[in-house]
Amino acid sequence: MHRFVPLLAVFALCSLACERKSPPQSSPAPSAASSEQRAAADEGPIVIGMLGSLTGSEASFGTVVRDGIQFAVEQVNASGGVKGRKVELRSYDTQGKLEESVAAAKRLLTQDRVVLILGDVTSSGSLAIADAVQAARVPMVTPSATHPDVTKKGDFIFRTCFIDPFQGGAMARFAREHLKIDRVAVLHDSKNASSLGLSEAFTEAFKKLGGTVVAVESYSKGDTDYRAPLLAVKKAKPQAVYLPGFYSEVGVIARQARELGLMQPLLGGDGWESDRIFELAGGALEGAYYSSHYAEDNPAPELQRFITSFRARYGRSPEAASALGYDAAKVALAAIERAKSLSGPDIRDALASTKDFPGATGTLTMDADRNPVKPAVILTIHEGKRHFAAAVTP
Repeated sequence: MHRFVPLLAVFALCSLACERKSPPQSSPAPSAASSEQRAAADEGPIVIGMLGSLTGSEASFGTVVRDGIQFAVEQVNASGGVKGRKVELRSYDTQGKLEESVAAAKRLLTQDRVVLILGDVTSSGSLAIADAVQAARVPMVTPSATHPDVTKKGDFIFRTCFIDPFQGGAMARFAREHLKIDRVAVLHDSKNASSLGLSEAFTEAFKKLGGTVVAVESYSKGDTDYRAPLLAVKKAKPQAVYLPGFYSEVGVIARQARELGLMQPLLGGDGWESDRIFELAGGALEGAYYSSHYAEDNPAPELQRFITSFRARYGRSPEAASALGYDAAKVALAAIERAKSLSGPDIRDALASTKDFPGATGTLTMDADRNPVKPAVILTIHEGKRHFAAAVTP
């Protein structure tokens, strides 16, 4: 039930097929020190890992997630660390490539001997590494991988973002009940797990709510000309277009859509969360709506404290991805503090017991499937800025 609050793997290199909807298969983790052996070292810093796209086409997303994680680690260390020890963060750049995600996870497990991994920041990357991380019995917390299959990989895999079925359903409900949309078209990335998951969830929910999906078109990551699928969408005469892709493509798609005379409202998901999207789209996203993890103008005290302190640290306002990274790190470090030891199973158990955690993106409780029970928000874009439109509770 959703409620609206209106307007206030040995680590074998994965092939590109991993980007498709079917979750990639990875081999067992390479021989390495067990999570219990890692815990035996009781001197020096507690080492955790982070992996994400810090360069490449999705760098704007990965870097802001890392900023949130780093900020949380700095705060915890300034307050005495975890279990009386400093926390050391080892970060690796995946360049937005699955083979680099696999290589980074291997380094974190076999060389850095981390007690926990934060990442990957994308669903495809997380799916590519999850089997091997699970086999190594090292907890993994992804801040932003929303595909439901990620946490199904095993009991050491967690997330602190909502999942695609909830997010896609929330936007479908908003489109039907608030925007009064009857006919919609969908344009998704055919090689991105998150985009496909959102497309499926939105389409299913929209139909159940009595709406009609008049067209489902696709493109591939890295495309630069989207006119063919956009013309097919235009021909179907929808009242709105759902674009569950990443900012790096959506910004260009929006601009080309307007150039073709496709002026209907554009709807999207959390992959839009980057200021870079405004540079790519120009003014083409005016009046668009998308689902996200937080709204900067939400008066929640924990969120406002985070925003104020983040601004003081970085000299800019945080994007939603930074808030997600911050929450993932804070939840993970709080669990390590509560854990009986630094062994993987003990940290896993502590993560699973997370309840009513006051995060920047909302109060968070882990469910039995290691997914958080937390709210979502719908944002609208006006004059190049995001504004709160509605809140959705599970």
